[in-house]
Amino acid sequence: MQTLKLSKEELLLYFVTSKDPYSNRDLCYTTKEAILGGTTIVQYREKSKSYEEMKKECLLLKDLCDEYDIKLIINDHVNLAKEVDAHGVHIGQDDESFKKTRDVIGIDKIIGVSVFNESQALEAQKQGADYLGVGAIFETNSKNDAKYVTLDTLKTITQEVSIPVVAIGGITLNNIEKFKYTNIDGVALISAIINNKDIKCSTKVLHKKINQILN
Repeated sequence: MQTLKLSKEELLLYFVTSKDPYSNRDLCYTTKEAILGGTTIVQYREKSKSYEEMKKECLLLKDLCDEYDIKLIINDHVNLAKEVDAHGVHIGQDDESFKKTRDVIGIDKIIGVSVFNESQALEAQKQGADYLGVGAIFETNSKNDAKYVTLDTLKTITQEVSIPVVAIGGITLNNIEKFKYTNIDGVALISAIINNKDIKCSTKVLHKKINQILN
């Protein structure tokens, strides 16, 4: 069994960055408020900006996450993750191969993999993934081409793998209860965090609820 590069506790409340609906708030502000509210890990996710713009944002986020001893994961962009010395990278089924990703990012960095079924989960674990992202579980507006995963499939995955599992996709305060018997290690949230005027307060509520359900 591989050595975990992060604890399961660090995956409890996984914040994924996105465009903020409130135009007067920048990325570092929303992320800091989420961290102060109880976010345990941060993923930088950006699909439209230039490499230099992303690099600038990631360097600021890395400093912020280091200040609060929070790990920063970069979505998709392996070279960017390496250049800014992020703690790891998260890849999907259509991104670079796991082997190539590991060759670029190095053996000491975290690699998370998105999966949609049991066979993908077992293959990702076999290759050396440090954790799995499973979903979308519920309807989501954050990803136009989202593939959906049932709660039964999610539960099967958690029973078959030994590495941590994070659920993602349309998760809100109102449906977190449904994860009670799935044995996941955490939930990844976007809109449930940033679509609030008081991010810190709303994140505290989410953290308390998630902790009650999963622990």
